[in-house]
Amino acid sequence: MNERMMEPVTIVIFGASGDLTHRKLIPALYAAFQQSLLPEQFRIVGFARRAYETESFREMLAESLRSFSRVETDEDSVAAFVEHVEYFRGDISAEEAYGRLRDLLSDGTRYPENRVFYLSIIPDLFETAVRSLKEAGLVSAAEGGAWTRVVVEKPFGRDLGSARTLNGALLRYLDESQVYRIDHYLGKETVQNILSFRFANAIFEPVFNRTYIDHIQITASETVGMEMGRGGYYDEYGALRDMVTNHLLQLMCLVTMEVPSDLSADAIRNEKVKILRTAKLDAEQSISDAVFRGQYVASEDASGKRLKGYLEEDRIRPDSDTESFVAMRLMIDNWRWAGVPILLRTGKRMAKKTTEIAVQFKVPPLELFQQVECEGDVCDVTKIKPNTLLFQIQPNEGIFLRLGTKRPGMRFVVEDVKMDFSYSGTWDGTLPEAYERLLLDVLHGDSTLFTRSDEVEAEWSLVQPILDHAAALKPFAYPAGAWGVEEANALFRGCEGTWRNR
Repeated sequence: MNERMMEPVTIVIFGASGDLTHRKLIPALYAAFQQSLLPEQFRIVGFARRAYETESFREMLAESLRSFSRVETDEDSVAAFVEHVEYFRGDISAEEAYGRLRDLLSDGTRYPENRVFYLSIIPDLFETAVRSLKEAGLVSAAEGGAWTRVVVEKPFGRDLGSARTLNGALLRYLDESQVYRIDHYLGKETVQNILSFRFANAIFEPVFNRTYIDHIQITASETVGMEMGRGGYYDEYGALRDMVTNHLLQLMCLVTMEVPSDLSADAIRNEKVKILRTAKLDAEQSISDAVFRGQYVASEDASGKRLKGYLEEDRIRPDSDTESFVAMRLMIDNWRWAGVPILLRTGKRMAKKTTEIAVQFKVPPLELFQQVECEGDVCDVTKIKPNTLLFQIQPNEGIFLRLGTKRPGMRFVVEDVKMDFSYSGTWDGTLPEAYERLLLDVLHGDSTLFTRSDEVEAEWSLVQPILDHAAALKPFAYPAGAWGVEEANALFRGCEGTWRNR
């Protein structure tokens, strides 16, 4: 991945006037260009309905790079990069646009025959786009000669039925090997490091099982609400569809999957599918034991500023029961993880922005030592603290281990300390953006970090019971700026500890 991608390529971005293109896709491609990771010959075509000319579109992208690029920009390199960009005005729903696009791309000296079509569009248009591309002769055969790859942004459906319909539509016109369902969480450096941490080190993998682990909790919390017009989308999907059926379940798979036979895309994705197919909601009597939904209500922050409630937000239905928070308890019904609760939670307007996986070990069977918590020289005796292995995905990316060690002094007491590997403390420079890695993987034809059709359907199968019983899972209220629904603490029945609210 650190060598120049040698095959020439044409990248067509559908929805090129949108926010994702300007904030993520173009800065990611520019970073690859700056590091000489793109081929000598490449062309980027922005496809959208707005009445831009190529020159004005290039100027907008140059301004976006100055605002959002992770790597340093200078006028010469920005100018050299945008020279590879052209604008194509067309309606995604209109067949004639694809005929004009085919005519444009037929000039093989200017537009390489290897093609990536990035669908940064609403899911309702996925089938229209791929069907029209196929019928216009813009999709090459899956094997041999020039290649075609199609990148699909989430959401991949809104329930099991629609996911199956969407997969069926995509695979009617494309081979599975040509479809790249992108989940930007899988491009984050710490997420990728979960596998190397587990399988490249002999010390932890032997204790990653039901004998030693009390529970695993995965949190993805955000402090934002419905700013920047996101209310219309969010109110239709909610926290479960927006975060759980992709990001959180993928994190669960990586931290619990078995060792793959090799590092090929199919070997890794096969193991993830096995986890998803053996996972289920861990309810005692009814689904309300295993799932808690929440919706934030008006509150005040530390400075006294009023924070709106969910139902007051722009583009939110006044009678909406869409959840802005969801927490659930799962179990994985296999030999390694039987009886170990897997606890997931995610939400908007929470106390802190963080994404983390906490693997909490069981406490020792004999409490031989006193545990203390200290501030300076003042210590209080507490319950023995379990060891915790923490994968911090964002912010302050790193891997941390909390364990007990003797506190210096004449008394034989144990204090909790942290062994710490943080990216910022180990290496200079900023981490690559997730889209940088994922777009280069598309160009290299590496689908390891992309979800397969059976993987998507297994994710939806797991959460479908929640959708089916949504009427019985009315959202609880939680104050904007809190850690979510207090009732969700009940998910820790039989476990040591509670949510990591820190």
